[in-house]
Amino acid sequence: MVKDEKVYEEQSINFILRSGGRKELRDAIVIKFLEEKGGYWKEGVKHVTRFRYYVETLADGRRVFLFRPTHLNKGIDFQVWVEKFQDDKDGRPSHKDVFADLKGKNIEDSKKCLELAELINRVWLCEDPDDVLKGNSLVFKSGWSVEMLLKILKWLFIEQDITYWNYDGRGMLWSAIREAIKPF
Repeated sequence: MVKDEKVYEEQSINFILRSGGRKELRDAIVIKFLEEKGGYWKEGVKHVTRFRYYVETLADGRRVFLFRPTHLNKGIDFQVWVEKFQDDKDGRPSHKDVFADLKGKNIEDSKKCLELAELINRVWLCEDPDDVLKGNSLVFKSGWSVEMLLKILKWLFIEQDITYWNYDGRGMLWSAIREAIKPF
């Protein structure tokens, strides 16, 4: 037997979470996580459970998924990933990537970027991206599609609400986004 031998058990779960208030969204995802089968020991081997929650589907068929656990926030953490994010590989868009995308869009067309900021504000206020996108034809040549950006941000906002539960959660990320697309 190898010391600290681990076996990873990965599960994929489809999970749809639409609009609601900040607390309702946070509570729904935390309750969903509480349903997970925990890790366990069997015959001297540590069995570690991992989960992919498929939470959004983009118009091009790719999916946004949450990967957990990530060992960042002691068990209630997750990362936001996108299928075939870069070079046909799944990838994790970071806050830094979001800011770079927004800055590129702002350089391309600052007026359209202000319209985008209004759409982001609606997602920040917990409106579902699919509802925000209805009847909207905002398109940029640079960076990600508006749809992908809004769907990523939905989950980054929720992640911040969980990580900074007793602080302003999504407010910190929203402040940084506004800074990235000045003037707002």
